[in-house]
Amino acid sequence: MNDVITLAVNGKQVDAAQGETILAVARRNRIVIPTLCHHEALAGQGCCRVCIVEINEGGGNKVVVSCVYPLMRPAEVLTESDRIVRLRQVILSMLRDRAPQGERLAALCRNYKVPDSTRFLKQEGEKCILCGLCVRACEAMGTGAISTVSRGVAKRVATPYDEPSADCVGCLSCVHVCPTKAIGVTEEGAWRSIWGKTFALVHCECCGVLFATAEEVAHARTKAGSALFERVTCEKCRRTAIGDVMAKTYGSP
Repeated sequence: MNDVITLAVNGKQVDAAQGETILAVARRNRIVIPTLCHHEALAGQGCCRVCIVEINEGGGNKVVVSCVYPLMRPAEVLTESDRIVRLRQVILSMLRDRAPQGERLAALCRNYKVPDSTRFLKQEGEKCILCGLCVRACEAMGTGAISTVSRGVAKRVATPYDEPSADCVGCLSCVHVCPTKAIGVTEEGAWRSIWGKTFALVHCECCGVLFATAEEVAHARTKAGSALFERVTCEKCRRTAIGDVMAKTYGSP
């Protein structure tokens, strides 16, 4: 078991497990540190740098990225010092130039009073901040249908050769983790379109709702084993079925 250490976050005394990140401790104690590229299911990026904080572990203050910085000893942390606010404004300004149409990013810029930019490299209409969460989510699903392509200001996320990917199963994992809603997806009736590919949606065999693509269900069966997918059911119905089994096994509370 990790040792417990004491922190002072903005003057508030909190406990942390040795090795735990600053962001994790802050969130557990309802201390707000803004993030864009962080997702609980895909932790450990430190890409966007929006979550920077000041920390003093006995050797003077330094700026660190809170989502990846492990706490090893008692420390003082400042999440909104003048220094951090100024640096965060610069970071947000650069991200906004990259993705001026990102609503969540725009909200952060308003919150931190980021002045209007006069840079000439603004990419009008862009929402993607190139955090890579969508690519990691796709890899975690075991499909790897998308990746970052090109370099410099032309860098972007795409399918191979911008063609519909044979590996994409239309699961929307990339959409769910995207912090700026940059990935276009449409659903009309029983059809879903994403990354230039159109999928037929299947009905839950219990409640009848359209909930997933046929390719997604087949992929899940392959990964988890067909025994777990004897019936094609949505997440809500699966949870209900598991609850019924638990109730029958251990008795109702």
